Parts: sequence; structure tokens; C-alpha cells
Amino acid sequence: MMIQLKDKMTDQDLIDFSNYLEDMSGEIGFKVSSRGWAYLLETRRIINKDQFDRITNLINTCRKKGYLPIDFVAEEDARAFKGVEKPDQSVVRRFGTYLKWLQDTTDYYTPDWWEGEQYYIQMVVEKVDLVTLFRPVCKKYHIPIANSKGWGSMLQRAEYARRFKEAEDNGLECVLLYCGDHDPDGLRISEFIRNNMRDLKDVSWEDGEIGYDPEYLIIERFGLNYDFIVRNSLTWIDNLITGSGRNLASPEHKNYHMPYVQHYLREIGEKKCEANAIVTMPEEARELVSNAIIEYLGVSALDRFKGKRRKAWWELKKFLKDTGTGKHIEETLKIIEKDY
Repeated sequence: MMIQLKDKMTDQDLIDFSNYLEDMSGEIGFKVSSRGWAYLLETRRIINKDQFDRITNLINTCRKKGYLPIDFVAEEDARAFKGVEKPDQSVVRRFGTYLKWLQDTTDYYTPDWWEGEQYYIQMVVEKVDLVTLFRPVCKKYHIPIANSKGWGSMLQRAEYARRFKEAEDNGLECVLLYCGDHDPDGLRISEFIRNNMRDLKDVSWEDGEIGYDPEYLIIERFGLNYDFIVRNSLTWIDNLITGSGRNLASPEHKNYHMPYVQHYLREIGEKKCEANAIVTMPEEARELVSNAIIEYLGVSALDRFKGKRRKAWWELKKFLKDTGTGKHIEETLKIIEKDY
């Protein structure tokens, strides 16, 4: 099924458009933002680069009219409500649920994944779609990942800096992997991460913890880089208009004459590639992030992590057997299942 975007979209056109997107969503297997959908449609040559804003508006219209689920697109976690509660049907069955969790404690137990490792890794990305795209890989390797939203907030930087400090205090080498837009400021962000973190080295926390000096932190930008963009034919946008709506390639822009802008214009030209573009090729994207992680942890990392989980499992099984706790839990669960 193909779709055409008309100048004036009837309700039936919007329904057809919505059905097309839902079919694509099933193929992709994860949610993307409205901007991410624009890249996907551009890759299929359904729209041109100058129609990205129109796609965002069309998707929002379809959500409002009920043609697409309201939760069809990925939203940032920061916008989600906290503290929403749903009542349980039975307090005894809830008790039974906790007992089952006790039996499966190792599924929820977090070993010290980094004990005996050489490196400790965290990741920041510039777009929310990349969090969704990379999270399955990061989860396997127990690597924290967040959307830095451009330069990132002070608190966010302080939080991942604190984790780096704790890791260094435990003898680990720390690595920050970064993936962002390929444009003058996007490249500059990755170059200036260390300075941004160093600005917070003298901070203190309410619990008395002090700041982190990133002198020895390894910072690696693994994407989006020029060779990857060209090799995979990702979408270039033919302007350098910033989030403020100003053109960085115009002599009237205050940063136009700065060396980093002039270098970019000489080497790349008046074009950019936003990090969202990578959502059009999820397999290659996940291979990219996997390779960046394996460079530090090695190909046997997953086996090492499984070994730590397996060790915890045996410790729990031995405890439940030796104390008789396991038998009591099983008997109680049978009673709950039968009578409640």
C-alpha cells in the first residue's frame, strides 16, 4: 500500500494516511516521534525535506480525530505524570504476587555488573528517538542512556558525573558515549562536553557528596559521523537553520565568523543531518551502538553479565532450600490460588 499526500486532505485521506503509518509502525517495532516519522516518510520518497512540519501537523490532526492512537508517537518521559495509582482487586492476591517475586528475586536483583570490569559506560544522545532506538542495546549491557536535549541541563550532567565519580573511586575507567546531530553546533556539543562537566566539578550534593573532575573521562562521539551518513545515504537537510530559526550559514548570524562554523562550511557545506535520520535504519543503528560499546567491553561482555546473574540465582536457590523458605512459599501460593 502506498499513500499520497494531497494539498487538502479529506477525512478519508487522513484515515488512509493513519492506516499507512500504523502498518509502518508494525514493521519498525518501536515508537518514534513525529519528527522521526517525517524522516521515515522522506526515506520512502513520500515527502520532501520541506514537508517535515506538515507531517507533524498531519499526525497531530489524526491523533486529535482518533484516526491514530493518542499515544502513537514517542513522548519524552519528563512529560509523563508521576504518582498515578491503580487499586488492586485483592490484598491477598497482591501478597501472592510478592511471594512469586520472592521466588524470582534474581530477575529483579541487580548485581554489581561492573565489578571486575575495566570500563564503566554511560550514554547521552541528542534526540528522544535515539533513546528509544538504542535502549534495547543499552539495557543488555546495563548502560544508562538519556536524551541530553542539546547542551543538557546542569542537574542531568551532575547526575551522570556523580556516577562516573563513584566508578572512578572503584578503580574503573569511565567512558561517555555520545550520539547527536551532524551540524556545527551538534559537533561542537560533543567537543565541549568535558568543559561543560568541568564547570560542575565544584558542586556539592545535599548528602555531602562532592563534584567530579572529568580529567580522565573518555568521551567518544560514535555518531552521527560523516562517513556513516554518506555510507548509509542518510538524509541531508540543505540548510543550517538553528532551533532559534536563524541561519548559521548567514553572515548576519552572530556565530557565522567563528572558526567552528567556517570550518564546517568549508568541509561539509550548508547542510546538516539530524540524528532522527537514523531511525530509518534501525538494524544499522543498533549495530552502530553495539560496536561502540563492544569496543570497550569486548565481545564476551554479555556472557560475563549472564554469569553474574547465574551466580545470584544459585545463591538464592541454596538459601530457599537450606532454610525451608522455598517450601513455605510454594504451600502458601497454592492456598491463595485455590481459595482467593
